[in-house]
Amino acid sequence: MPIPFLRPLALTLGLTAGLAQAETWPAADWQQGPAPSGNAVQAFESYAFPTRDDAGRKGVRTDAVVVIRDGELIYEHYTGPTRAQTPHLTWSVSKSLLASVLGVAYGEGRFKLDDPVARYYPDFSGHPDVRLDHLLHWASGLAWQEDYEYAPLKSSVVAMLYTRGRGDMAAFAADHPLDAVPGKRFRYSSGDTNVLSAALRGMVGEQAYAEYPWRALFEPLGIRSAVWETDAAGTYVGSSYIYLTARDLARVGLLMQRGGRWGERQLLPADWVAFNRKPFADYRPDPAASPGEAVPGGHWWLNAQLAGATKPWPDAPGDAFAALGHWGQALYVLPSQKLVIVRYADDRDGSYHHNDFLKLALSAFAPEVQP
Repeated sequence: MPIPFLRPLALTLGLTAGLAQAETWPAADWQQGPAPSGNAVQAFESYAFPTRDDAGRKGVRTDAVVVIRDGELIYEHYTGPTRAQTPHLTWSVSKSLLASVLGVAYGEGRFKLDDPVARYYPDFSGHPDVRLDHLLHWASGLAWQEDYEYAPLKSSVVAMLYTRGRGDMAAFAADHPLDAVPGKRFRYSSGDTNVLSAALRGMVGEQAYAEYPWRALFEPLGIRSAVWETDAAGTYVGSSYIYLTARDLARVGLLMQRGGRWGERQLLPADWVAFNRKPFADYRPDPAASPGEAVPGGHWWLNAQLAGATKPWPDAPGDAFAALGHWGQALYVLPSQKLVIVRYADDRDGSYHHNDFLKLALSAFAPEVQP
């Protein structure tokens, strides 16, 4: 005979089980959801996929967009040679992917955020006061110049990726002197990220390092397309050189949208995700920066509204965050809308704007939920 006082508990447990069953997760592929249509979708496509002259390399050029809503694939569009099965270069989206791999290592107790970098990467012993959280905030204090093809002669990152630093990228970065107190100044640096990648080797050991990103992140998420280049020293180029299909990159977005949880497994500790999503305390926006520059978190970019400033993307919700890369690569995560949006691109002239894209995307894919 049922015990009466257990009935509410049983009802509660049953309801919880029902909610868990209702949550959608991808298996070998994404489950398809209802495809949106109408004028808002057309307006979004007019911005994201305009008719353009490729020979002139002008204007917005989107290679792929994938939209996941509440765990279901509701929209995808590809152009040019990019298709659903094409691993696309993510450029600096790789930095946030490395942060997720590090998050697994953090959950395994392999390091603490305030550990000195040199504990795991001895070549960094010349900078004993630089900690892992400093690198994760791009605040090492290294005298680094993150200039690209438009100012290559003094560019640290061009030298690291293509000339004298390419043999051992982390060692090249470590050889830079400090010109600021570690942890006190934000300066975006691909060198900081590649030092983190070298430190990961020290955390997990030489033998485990080669397979660790797959064991820790890609395989648990069901990602099969990942290609990650190393430099000649065997260090993963965490700053720049991960290739993924748009559908597979969206899996990382769903992991982050759901607080580091994948199914019943808390793959990334909740405090790690909170660190990723917390603005760097000593960040001060550059008045000379282009409008829409996002706020740095723990190797992710935030739509955070700092004191005395507006949100970087005013038409997107304040909890939106992203992994961003050169020439318009983006993984947008919008938790309050239960949206994940991947964009692969080849923008060259500055005409693409995150806020314009997100405003149109919200209207097309989450019209009933306003930021």
